[in-house]
Amino acid sequence: MLKVKDMMTSNVSFVQPSDSIQKAAQIMQSINCGSVPVCENNKVVGIVTDRDIVLKAIAAGKTNATVQECMTTNVVTCTPETDAHEAADLMARHQIRRLPVVDSSGKLCGICAIGDLATVDIHVNEAGDALSRISEPTRGAAAVH
Repeated sequence: MLKVKDMMTSNVSFVQPSDSIQKAAQIMQSINCGSVPVCENNKVVGIVTDRDIVLKAIAAGKTNATVQECMTTNVVTCTPETDAHEAADLMARHQIRRLPVVDSSGKLCGICAIGDLATVDIHVNEAGDALSRISEPTRGAAAVH
């Protein structure tokens, strides 16, 4: 069985709750992704996305906001020992593209992205299914005109 530890990225950039949203955005730009884990003492306490920054801070006129003001605290994580199939299912069920990987004490030790699953031949169909389920609109979502 393929485990998350076999495909995760272990050199993970993160921010702290007290960091500026600008710092978070700069990290996202430098690593070319749309989300960054938020850690205190190396433990995951949240995740902040480019969408969080735009909708919860910038749109509200809070250009000097901290990460804590717009991060999501209800974070779905997995462990290095999580089966790749289960990781794909977690991403699909929670409509997320990146899973922070934490050790038994909750410390960040990696990140598993939907792209990591797609690069493993045996999981191509699962990754595709997860991505299509991630992209489904949530109930009550309004159409953009």
